[in-house]
Amino acid sequence: MASIFAALTGLVSKPAASDGESSGEINWAQVYKKLADILGDRYVIRRKEELLTYECDGLTSYRERPKLVALPNSTEQVAAVVKVCDSLNIPFVARGAGTGLSGGALPVPDCVLISTTRMKRVLKVDYDNQQIVVQPGIINNWVTQAVRGKGFYYAPDPSSQIICSIGGNVAENSGGVHCLKYGVTTNHVLRLTVVLPNGEVTQLGGMVPEMPGYDLTGIFVGSEGTLGIATEVTLRILRTPDCIKVILADFTTMEAAGKAVADIIGAGVIPGGMEIMDNLSINAVEDVTGSACYPRDAEAVLLVEMDGLEVEVDANIEKVRKICLDDGAREVTVATDPGDRQKLWQGRKAAFAAAGKMSTNYYVQDGVVPRTKLAWVLREIAAIAEKYNYQIANVFHAGDGNLHPLILYDRSVPGVMETVEAIGGEILKRCIQAGGSLSGEHGIGTDKQCYMGQMFSDTDLETMGWVTEALNPKGLANPGKIFPTPRMCGEAANAAQKNPPEAFKNIENF
Repeated sequence: MASIFAALTGLVSKPAASDGESSGEINWAQVYKKLADILGDRYVIRRKEELLTYECDGLTSYRERPKLVALPNSTEQVAAVVKVCDSLNIPFVARGAGTGLSGGALPVPDCVLISTTRMKRVLKVDYDNQQIVVQPGIINNWVTQAVRGKGFYYAPDPSSQIICSIGGNVAENSGGVHCLKYGVTTNHVLRLTVVLPNGEVTQLGGMVPEMPGYDLTGIFVGSEGTLGIATEVTLRILRTPDCIKVILADFTTMEAAGKAVADIIGAGVIPGGMEIMDNLSINAVEDVTGSACYPRDAEAVLLVEMDGLEVEVDANIEKVRKICLDDGAREVTVATDPGDRQKLWQGRKAAFAAAGKMSTNYYVQDGVVPRTKLAWVLREIAAIAEKYNYQIANVFHAGDGNLHPLILYDRSVPGVMETVEAIGGEILKRCIQAGGSLSGEHGIGTDKQCYMGQMFSDTDLETMGWVTEALNPKGLANPGKIFPTPRMCGEAANAAQKNPPEAFKNIENF
């Protein structure tokens, strides 16, 4: 860890990009042999048809085939692979389950893609201290399954939790339905074993939530693979609540549902989760699941989950019921049976997949707005949909204002992607105008880097760029992500090419 402090404060010199063995064109046969010596032939992929699997993540509009894919199964193997890349100046991209929606795991030309899918072991469970240590390839939902028998669970629950991996959640700082009350991934990561971009292995964080010193864990979580690769993750696990109940309220207008959200929080009630689906999403979910949970004629449905002690839950359920009815809900029902609650949440979490029933393709955006601006932003999204004559379905974490508009389109139409990306850009600009942000949980990746300059000043970007360069001086770890680049945005090279701020030269000022 000392080397991280030194790098961040300019106390060690940064290696030039030309350091290492590489000179001129890379001999990929030699690289393959080096990686095969580390992992075995079976776990280095080089055949073109097999590499197709890895040419994109969940954002399928961008594609690039890696030169090689490495499949390590331990910290030591990841470090050895990264050291090969560092010595030959080969860019590398970490990839988990490939479910990311911002192009964060998109390969770059002539790179080694390092997939953590074999690293899916639970390494240790400490119930007394409410912690679990896992490898990055473990699926999010498996963490809860591993500890459920003892009355615990893992709170962050993205909609893709049955397929997304903890390593990807760490990279993107994923949230989920329950992030309103319990926080996002960074609030549940205590300690990380990290392979830095030069192959060095280090530990970040500790066994308690608030460690003394700089919050290097907080810097790493959400850094989208640009600062290294997490190979072991210590997570907080929570006691399963004594009582859980879910309210379903249906509304004739989206504005009324949005007002109910603001009024519930304004009343001092903090639900475990609070979600909204619009009419397009409701019908898509019902078409696919046949759950008969959601009224098809509702313009919006609001799901509110309350958890805790039974007396507390009952009191808050009554408050929420009254608020929803006062704000115009037609009907308010309460699910107490575990099976009924699960059906309600399964429908909500199936919304993205169900969009495929409405359209051959869809493009998901991810912006955040203050709760008080929800109604305005949703009206703006409706106006954008009308302007471009595209359908846009809205599904979102209403409690924290995290929007997930789904733009429906047909990829076979010539020039459609340019229009779809323009629509997504307009939505993000409205989020920024409302005082929100570019991402709640999907990350910036390749998809949103063009808009970073609209949210952050040149000084902000310069500072972030120098944090990245301090830990990733050669730019080999997931290059070309997050920050605006000429290739993606037609902008001038960003501030990372300039001299570092004076603050980074003295540890006391950092």
